[in-house]
Amino acid sequence: MHIDCFIPYHGAAQAQATIALLRASQAVRQVWLLAPQDAPAPQADDGPYLPVGSLHSTDALKAIARHASARYVLLCLRPAGLHPGRFALERLVRVADDTGAALVYSDRYVLHEGRHVPAPVIDYQRGSLRDDFDFGPLVLVRTGALQQAVAGMDTAYTHAGWYDLRLRLSEQAPIVHINEYLYTEEEGGREAGQFDYVDPRNRAVQLEMEDACTAHLRRIGAWLPPRDRRIDLHEGGFAHEASVIIPVRNRVRTIADALQSALGQHTTFPYNVIVVDNHSTDGTTEAIRRHADDPRLVHIIPRETTLGIGGCWNEAVCHPACGRFAVQLDSDDVYASPDTLQRIVDAFHDQQCAMLVGSYSLTDLDLRPLPPGIIDHREWTDANGHNNLLRVNGMGAPRAFYTPLLRRITVPDTSYGEDYALALAFSRRYRIGRLYDVLYLCRRWEGNSDAALDTAKANAHNLYKDRLRTWEVEARIRENATQAHEGGTEHTAY
Repeated sequence: MHIDCFIPYHGAAQAQATIALLRASQAVRQVWLLAPQDAPAPQADDGPYLPVGSLHSTDALKAIARHASARYVLLCLRPAGLHPGRFALERLVRVADDTGAALVYSDRYVLHEGRHVPAPVIDYQRGSLRDDFDFGPLVLVRTGALQQAVAGMDTAYTHAGWYDLRLRLSEQAPIVHINEYLYTEEEGGREAGQFDYVDPRNRAVQLEMEDACTAHLRRIGAWLPPRDRRIDLHEGGFAHEASVIIPVRNRVRTIADALQSALGQHTTFPYNVIVVDNHSTDGTTEAIRRHADDPRLVHIIPRETTLGIGGCWNEAVCHPACGRFAVQLDSDDVYASPDTLQRIVDAFHDQQCAMLVGSYSLTDLDLRPLPPGIIDHREWTDANGHNNLLRVNGMGAPRAFYTPLLRRITVPDTSYGEDYALALAFSRRYRIGRLYDVLYLCRRWEGNSDAALDTAKANAHNLYKDRLRTWEVEARIRENATQAHEGGTEHTAY
């Protein structure tokens, strides 16, 4: 028998079927129930139990490590009914044995209205640093790796215990994804929301997650000290101090509002609006041309027909008319007031930063507020924001860049994550400026590019951002190693 199982206990009805299935496997030595400390104890015939909190606490994981004696530990991460397939547990063990993995996990089905709906997950890589990375509810951990990891846990987390554990496991040996559907999960519970990590109610959780991630980056050599170098913002000659950049394709319903917002800015400096019209076919092009009599409007239709949003940004930034600062405005959105552009440029000069990010408010198409409301990314700090950025999925809007540096770095030609890639690259070298007042209204509607994503598209997006993080982690490790070898001299590759 190779496995000790530890599953959350929230009542007999939820647990008994899962317990019976696990005990039926010849691979299982023992099934432990994790009962909340203030909950009634399980029935004696349900099996032994540990009176611990959730797996998110360090104390619970240490208790599991003390009681585990089989070669592997099976952890159920969520209190859902689980139905392992025939020989599923044996398959997990075999792959763990073959690969020497510290942790293995698999795809699964979710039981939805009587149907088995495929719920694939993505491969784990070095940059899979999001604390909400989806392993599914079931993971197999090598007991020796678990015990070694918890032995090094000198911070007792209430919320970040599991996150701390899997980061430490990834430092020991591979984390392996078995892309086979090995079990079924009964539908229930709440998935993490897109804006959970910026919800003020989750601040205590996020501080713990940041601490665990920062410690991991230190251990692997990817942590960076504060980026406090000021930027000389007077490079080159620019006819315009700023350019509002609007990439657009088929947004006839919203482009007029975006243009009116951009062209309605009140500034003490000359600016223009560069619209990169990515071969629209729905009347967007004609809507843009209605503003052709305004000399500040630069309307570009690229020669290439395969550009993503990032490629459209490159078209605008490399255009001779682009101003000293390139300022984002998505074709769905509007600025919060006519002084937004002035405030952004003033902040650049005041903070002497290479990139600047404001705050925004979520609204519907008619500008009615939507929860959670203001997204200000106050988790960003000058001391550690550039490290914590490797854990979170973004850093806010509107984003603005010092054009000479943006021209050197360039924007990845993709339609998702290109802004995140830039934030990672800029923050590795330069100080990022922040404005925490609301400058931008982000309008959510059914036409948004990230609305109602299916599992395949959401997985593709997450995989790409994890890849960006992986490349960035590797770059930071290499840079730290080079600086240590050369006596701490900072290099600039851009």
